[in-house]
Amino acid sequence: MADPTKSSAVQSLNAERTRERSNEVDPLDAGLEDTFPASDPVSVTQCSVANAVDMSASSAEKEFPLVEEALRSTGELGDGNEFRRASSLRRDASRISEQASEVASGAVAAGRAEAISAIHRVENLVRDRPLTAVGVVAAFAWLWGATR
Repeated sequence: MADPTKSSAVQSLNAERTRERSNEVDPLDAGLEDTFPASDPVSVTQCSVANAVDMSASSAEKEFPLVEEALRSTGELGDGNEFRRASSLRRDASRISEQASEVASGAVAAGRAEAISAIHRVENLVRDRPLTAVGVVAAFAWLWGATR
């Protein structure tokens, strides 16, 4: 008998646990297991991440002729210019992304070269004027210690 102080979710959970312990097969579960392949067809998935592959209008027409025909019949595709413009925009975005990557890597290389050059200048200055370098370091150490 159901306990009126427990919620219906708790009562259902307890009933399911009792059924599992007694190895009783629920008719609904048995029916689902018997019809599983027919009730849950396999679906095909594709990655939707854009990549740098050149998708020209002619290659897309070859790949999806029925889709394009259906879109043209409803007037959603128009004369194909929208698809060509979208393909052109994709190519432009890909080129801009590549150029930005090249600029960033060039900036990192230039920064690295400038840092190495600055280190070499400091090393040369220390070699040329060692007492001045020791004095500058001592002054910085005194200021740092005084502010702490």
